[in-house]
Amino acid sequence: MRHRNAHRSGAKGPDELRQQIEQARHRLGDTVAHMTGRAEVKDRARVRAVDLMDKAGAMTVQLRAGAAQAGHGMQDRAVRAGHLVQERAAQVGHTAQERMTKAGHLVQERAGHGTHTVRERALRAGRTARHDLRAPRPVRSVMGTAARHPRPALILGAAGAAVVGAAVIWRRIDRRQ
Repeated sequence: MRHRNAHRSGAKGPDELRQQIEQARHRLGDTVAHMTGRAEVKDRARVRAVDLMDKAGAMTVQLRAGAAQAGHGMQDRAVRAGHLVQERAAQVGHTAQERMTKAGHLVQERAGHGTHTVRERALRAGRTARHDLRAPRPVRSVMGTAARHPRPALILGAAGAAVVGAAVIWRRIDRRQ
């Protein structure tokens, strides 16, 4: 088998042949070095890619841990805020209950002091309405019943006064807030 050199026709002597062999070796060495460099670049790229993937995995773990920690922190804050709102609502409820109790006692006290006066006035009004022919018939019958049975009429009157008093006090409390 015959090899031809594209650049030259055959060697003219042993020295020239040695020189051509030496040049071929240098070219082959350069080609091998070039190919080795390319392989090294590919290997370095693979190593770099693996390194970057490891770093990305580590960053993912860090981010997940940070997110979990932030989530726990927010959950703790939400629980504390919920407890604070519950405590405040309980305080407001107790305050309102105390005010309503005081208002009820005040209404009872005032109703107790005015019982005799109310009874006397009811009796007089009943007698007057019963005999006053200008008043409508339903009013005369109710007033007559109140005059005959003063105790239930007083209880109903006191209950009505308590409701009105509680409404007035409740309205005052609402206006303050």
